[in-house]
Amino acid sequence: EARRARGAPGTPQALERAVNDPERIVRAADWYFDFVSPFAYLQSERLATLAPVLRVRYRPVLFAALLDAHGQKGPAEIPAKRAFTYRHVVWLAKRAGIPLKFPHEHPFNPLPLLRLAIACDGAPDAVHRIFRFVWRDGRLPDLPIEWHELTHDLGLPDADARIATAEVKDALRRNTEEALARGVFGVPTLALGDALFWGADATEMARDYAAAGGRFDDPEYERVSALPEGARRTAATAAKGR
Repeated sequence: EARRARGAPGTPQALERAVNDPERIVRAADWYFDFVSPFAYLQSERLATLAPVLRVRYRPVLFAALLDAHGQKGPAEIPAKRAFTYRHVVWLAKRAGIPLKFPHEHPFNPLPLLRLAIACDGAPDAVHRIFRFVWRDGRLPDLPIEWHELTHDLGLPDADARIATAEVKDALRRNTEEALARGVFGVPTLALGDALFWGADATEMARDYAAAGGRFDDPEYERVSALPEGARRTAATAAKGR
């Protein structure tokens, strides 16, 4: 009780004080996302809750390139994981009260949408409109009429020409390379300096970290992040286990 009264680190009182203390605000976080990820959509609907602790910068990246760089498969590439993932997304959306309608196919090619977001300068309103087009309305720009409606709503009548420019393509490539250089391995990821917060369920964790001044107060966080490896999986050890 005394600890709570003093507003010790980790208590609601301390968090509230940190949020309202402009000297302790972490000014910016980079949000790495791909429209192919339903979890990125779910987090996009919650990013507003990070204010005023964080000012979020939107960074479209190609999820497939992250997977390739780390030698990983996506959730939709493992049949049992695919079924669970889709059901989990539906459950999470219902639980959070976020409208959700899967598009008619998934995975889909997100490149046009990613480049479209970059052509819109990564503006939050444009990014949210694209996410909602796909995951709230269940639509894909795979037909001319769908693409026209989306680009019209975004106020980008020359969208086809814009997303085909080297400038836009290079910007997406740079974003992806930047994410890899920072250690990003999946989407969505909030990056606050060297700290990475992966997944829609890490939203509050990122907010608490920022409100605490961009650090973890409990030394247990550092201890577990530096644990030694007791075993490492290889193709040979996996074969022996069969």
